[in-house]
Amino acid sequence: MCELMAMSANVPTDICFSFSGLMQRGGNTGPHKDGWGITFYEGKGCRSFKDPLPSAHSPIAQLVTDYPIKSETVVCHIRQANSGEVSLVNTHPFIRPMWGKNWTYAHNGQLADFKTKLAITYHMPIGETDSEHAFCWILDQLLQHFGKDVPTPEDLFHYVIGLCQQINKLGVFNLLLTDGDFLLVYCANNLHWLTRRAPFGKASLIDAEMVINFDQETTENDIVTVIATQPLTDDETWQKMQAGDGLLFSKGQLICQYTKKS
Repeated sequence: MCELMAMSANVPTDICFSFSGLMQRGGNTGPHKDGWGITFYEGKGCRSFKDPLPSAHSPIAQLVTDYPIKSETVVCHIRQANSGEVSLVNTHPFIRPMWGKNWTYAHNGQLADFKTKLAITYHMPIGETDSEHAFCWILDQLLQHFGKDVPTPEDLFHYVIGLCQQINKLGVFNLLLTDGDFLLVYCANNLHWLTRRAPFGKASLIDAEMVINFDQETTENDIVTVIATQPLTDDETWQKMQAGDGLLFSKGQLICQYTKKS
């Protein structure tokens, strides 16, 4: 399946270190060779880079690695196609406007019977993937449930978790969803996360020969949370999410959590 990565930080932060490791999994250390994409938020604006080429061999991915774009919220996806052809239009993350903000979404997993089980009315997919179809369905449900009244982050979080549970019945549905201010994460089967804060130390990538000393790159007030399908470093303590768990982050801080009751 695909791999996900995201970042939430309380100060504009570049993700070059983590992205340098993840991009190697797209056709080098991993099989996710069917495209990649990344979206950076800067205030209410966002910039997105996508390429249907493997990230390990993509000149655009190399540009992103070398270009330290500073952002408080980032969503990234490397694709192993199982629904829809390998093409730019089917490459994550997907972005749609709602409530005066750009919403960015990425999915890891595979869904069956999604066209019949997830009927959509207002937000039409551009490509053919189960992922984008599910995103459009989520937006439809949000619009129908909340209307023009923008929900609180906590209300939105719990409502979307319920939608994720419905979608997950069709297969596997790991989710990243953000409006730039808040980052929502849902785990179906495989997601990890860590929060870096003072005192900072060194970290070594698993997929590339790269070591960074965060103490030299940060201040004592910085808080940076990274989410990934699989841990990106081998000398930090990553927390593994359990199936059915949901997390909500803002500016690097965990502000809301849902734990599936057994």
